[in-house]
Amino acid sequence: MKNIIIAPSVLAADFANLQRDVEMVNNSQADWFHIDVMDGAFVPNISFGMPVIEAINRHAKKPLDVHLMIEKPDRYLEEFKRIGATNITVHYEACTHIHRTLQQIKSLGCVAGVVLNPGTSLSVLDEILPDCDMVLLMSVNPGFGGQKFIESTYDKVRRLRQMIDSRGLNTIIEIDGGVNQETGTKLIEAGADALVAGSFVFNAPDPQATIANLKNIQI
Repeated sequence: MKNIIIAPSVLAADFANLQRDVEMVNNSQADWFHIDVMDGAFVPNISFGMPVIEAINRHAKKPLDVHLMIEKPDRYLEEFKRIGATNITVHYEACTHIHRTLQQIKSLGCVAGVVLNPGTSLSVLDEILPDCDMVLLMSVNPGFGGQKFIESTYDKVRRLRQMIDSRGLNTIIEIDGGVNQETGTKLIEAGADALVAGSFVFNAPDPQATIANLKNIQI
């Protein structure tokens, strides 16, 4: 049975009861906390900054999967490591020197990932895939939660899986956007390893059961 990584997106949590929701994830079958950092420039929304992430990290008992939807992310990599990031993923579209950025993340001792927007071709990974511990494919356009899943993502996952396997790499495929039980099952069947789920988890009547159902998808 495949080990599926589940990363609830804290962006969908109740910020008035953030510690409660962090404890819920701690006590669930989830693997990571997914932390979406938005700057209002690279994406048309602003999420949360360093103090909130630091507060989450004080209570989190699972790794922080930090997704930087920001311009010039190199400026802040050391700070995100300092406040608790285990994984740091940066957008290909936001990095002028993506190889150097990946090497910097690795030098900090973090899992280094590249994020691709829905309109970005997998071909941009040709030269850097061996340097990617993880590739995060956006299955919605970044910037807002609760968007409709883009159906062409399944084929993109299959093609990325083939790229990774053909090179004998161990790169993790993570998907972010519109994940629910139906899309999650199809994504895992297509070759994904990790699922980010926000509103589907935190708006559920029983979030822990919802996480368990995703974690135990059968393929």
